[in-house]
Amino acid sequence: MEFLVKAGQLILSLSILIVLHEFGHYLPARWFKTRVEKFYLFFDYKFSLFKKKIKDTEWGIGWIPLGGYVKISGMIDESMDTEQMKEEPKDYEFRTKPAWQRLIIMIGGITVNMIVGILIYWLVLFSWGEDYVAVGDVPHGFEFSEKAESFGFRDGDQILEIEGEVPFSQLDLRGEVMLRGAREVKVLHQDGNEEVLNLPEDAEWQFFESDGGAFMTARVFAVMDTVIAGNNAEAAGFQNGDSIVAVNGNDVTYWSEFSDAMKDLEDQKVQIDFYRNNVAQSMHVHTDTSGKIGVGTDTKKRLTILTQSHKDYSFGEAFSAGIGTGVQTLSDYATQLKFLFSKKGASSIGGFGAFGSMFSAQWDWHSFWLNTAFISIILAFMNFLPIPALDGGHIVFLLYEMVSGRKPNEKVMQYAQMVGIILLLGLVLFANGNDIFKWLSGS
Repeated sequence: MEFLVKAGQLILSLSILIVLHEFGHYLPARWFKTRVEKFYLFFDYKFSLFKKKIKDTEWGIGWIPLGGYVKISGMIDESMDTEQMKEEPKDYEFRTKPAWQRLIIMIGGITVNMIVGILIYWLVLFSWGEDYVAVGDVPHGFEFSEKAESFGFRDGDQILEIEGEVPFSQLDLRGEVMLRGAREVKVLHQDGNEEVLNLPEDAEWQFFESDGGAFMTARVFAVMDTVIAGNNAEAAGFQNGDSIVAVNGNDVTYWSEFSDAMKDLEDQKVQIDFYRNNVAQSMHVHTDTSGKIGVGTDTKKRLTILTQSHKDYSFGEAFSAGIGTGVQTLSDYATQLKFLFSKKGASSIGGFGAFGSMFSAQWDWHSFWLNTAFISIILAFMNFLPIPALDGGHIVFLLYEMVSGRKPNEKVMQYAQMVGIILLLGLVLFANGNDIFKWLSGS
């Protein structure tokens, strides 16, 4: 059921965005009296699930859920209709229109996706406001990866300032360091002392290579939310919900303390004290060669954030904040692509499974619209890339024509379109192959 709920949200989100993107091409094409032969949600190779001809345009739904398209007369696109291009140009065709009109038609989809993303952020902020994590909201502080600890962070730290300014939310630290170049962080340690930490210039790469950039999270209590079947913990009798309080007589409160305590206890019998249904108990369990017993915790469920601060926005304030959020999302997404040009980054590329995992297991309109806004910004950016078969590829050819005064050779454009389609299909297969591998491997 959880899969169906997530899949349903993903399909609805993509369908909305694809239709709006294609309208971004369709409307200016009609304004400039250019014929649109087809308008499709999803691809209709060989046959379509639904189609209806209205005037000059066939409206339909294809059976391959990999996007959508509008087929504009007299244009070299993914339909690869080369026969049409051999005929005499007609005044309603794309190729007979001035270059500036063709450019507007091509940037229409990108523009719509960017506007839609900002519009959604605006209305979400106005309708729901925004939760954020102020200093007092995380009484037990954050826990940090080993790499972060090597830079001076300690479990339990609160984030006071980033580059000399108080952040809107303590959770902003990850984005500021990984994507926006922040290197000076002022923290409040649990002992009450404040310290300014200066991170190395390549901090984002060190974080990415060591832990994928997930170097901090709110502290979680040491509760076994997942006892993995067939492992030593299950054999010893542990159950989901058991709350750990000690390992070999040493007190633990948080999951990070439990993990640290187990690291040096490889392949031996360990005594774990815990509470089950408010009753104190103790059991022995044998660890494997890495000090693990086969248990995990649900971080989202066990966050020690007791309260979160909330900010409501007026209609005007939400508009300004929506623009800022949309622009920042676009900038951050473009910046993070640098991580893809590494072995670890390439393996992190995800397809539909990765997008689907963004959505809530229960239908949540707040989360749905935030994810839809994010995906809309991504679609705007991806379509702007100068790759043949994407809008950005067409834009590059049009800019060349406007600067040089000469149209690119149609054969060159056809071959470029074929290469672009092959590249995109390869990327889709690779990304979804990564999803399948991660699912099969449990990573």
